[in-house]
Amino acid sequence: MPQTFTPRDMLSRLVSFDTTSRDSNLGLVAFVEDYVGAWGLKSRRIPNPEGTKANLLITIGPDIPGGAILSGHTDVVPVDGQPWDTAPFNMVERDGRYYGRGTSDMKAFSAVILSLIPEFVARPLRTPVHIALSYDEEVGCLGVRPMIADIVRSVPMPQLAIIGEPTNMKVVNAHKGIRSFRTTVTGREAHSSQIDKGVNAVMVAAELIMYLAKLGNDMRAKGDPTGRFDPPFTSVQSSTIEGGTALNILARHCTFQWEFRYLPGTSHDDIFEAFDHHARNVVLPRLKAIAPEADIVTTVRSHVPALVAREGCPAEALARQLTGANHAEAVSYGTEAGLFQEAGIPSVICGPGDIREAHKPNEYIEITQVAACETFIRKLITQLSL
Repeated sequence: MPQTFTPRDMLSRLVSFDTTSRDSNLGLVAFVEDYVGAWGLKSRRIPNPEGTKANLLITIGPDIPGGAILSGHTDVVPVDGQPWDTAPFNMVERDGRYYGRGTSDMKAFSAVILSLIPEFVARPLRTPVHIALSYDEEVGCLGVRPMIADIVRSVPMPQLAIIGEPTNMKVVNAHKGIRSFRTTVTGREAHSSQIDKGVNAVMVAAELIMYLAKLGNDMRAKGDPTGRFDPPFTSVQSSTIEGGTALNILARHCTFQWEFRYLPGTSHDDIFEAFDHHARNVVLPRLKAIAPEADIVTTVRSHVPALVAREGCPAEALARQLTGANHAEAVSYGTEAGLFQEAGIPSVICGPGDIREAHKPNEYIEITQVAACETFIRKLITQLSL
């Protein structure tokens, strides 16, 4: 008899794999391959170019068009420097919660699905179910892109996708898009007592970040005409900066990363174009007048497209039927749902856990959320077996 797991036991097993995005997820992938293989299911790895990580696509049911993709990412964010009360990769049950990195974001969704593999196998599914486990979602939805391309190329077209990011099992039909960038300022070193003889890259970077703050305030003033998002505007922010060698040396280099999260249906070019114009045509000429070698270079880190609410979306209709929800909500975080939608696969987000617990020390998920997800997936099995 193949091995069976409760949702709790499967979640504990998945959490035990340290799949921080900077590291490999192959240990978790191998475990899932062996587990589903023992139940007679075929799975396919879609590796990254270096062979250090892989997506995993598992198909249950007939090889025909239609059916559902159940999508979840395997990677988690770092725990470095966070004050955890427990070992983050050793799940702990306490006070009606499961604690551990990835419990809420988002291994619980995958754990419930995998724990119910015996029930999927036992039912005569009339349409297929594709379980899509991806790598590097947390650093720009990198892994799911080749997996979507593989699905479109190699699998009879699915009808819809359900992404199990934490929504407290509410149905979400829209999210903001994300564009992120890395800007590097090159200046000229000089003694800090001679600030007019050099270009301090750190000070220039600070000036550019303040310009981003201005753009953010402009977006805040424009607001959200739909009234669906929190915060109700396109947001702009920078959270990392690195540069300089000593306090008494004007910095030659400074690099900062920044992003904006734009409302669906709005331009995702305007903010970058305004920033780039300001950097190149207002700030840079002043720097080059002192140091001809000075430069400001901005490169794209990632772009996660927005999920746009669509009238008559079959993914939303199914999720609302399974949850009993009479409306759908919108969120400000990004997921792979927009990428599935761009590929022609209608998508919705519905998963256990609270996004407010994601990425924090002592991350947890309420046990009741795991149970609600279990009910949801069992209803899906019944729906696809009718």
